[in-house]
Amino acid sequence: MRRFCRFGLVLMPLLALAAGAAIGLHPALAASFDGSWSVVVITENGTCDRAYRYPVRVVNGEIRYEGEAGIAISGRVDGSGKLSATISRGEQSASGTGRLTRTAGSGTWSGKSKTSACSGRWEAERREG
Repeated sequence: MRRFCRFGLVLMPLLALAAGAAIGLHPALAASFDGSWSVVVITENGTCDRAYRYPVRVVNGEIRYEGEAGIAISGRVDGSGKLSATISRGEQSASGTGRLTRTAGSGTWSGKSKTSACSGRWEAERREG
């Protein structure tokens, strides 16, 4: 009986991870991206401002904006660091994709407003806290 209990104690976490992987979740891995990040969005095409910087926090793989009101940022980071996010303010919106590592990230974005379309790249770095 003891041997079965020890085997069960070892097997249960592995089964939980395998079940999560089967449906695309990696809780332990996604949590490794949790924390505060500073994201700079750089315009390479279009008439948008040259760059914007946003403070964000990742909590259980969910991207949340930590800045002033009027801006909305939402998105997800999966267990491998792949992410997709949306930034909006009024009638302006932009979508981005890319990848995070434990300390940094990068990707591309594109967006539009009533009067223009812009695109470029983004870079992120992890902050303490």
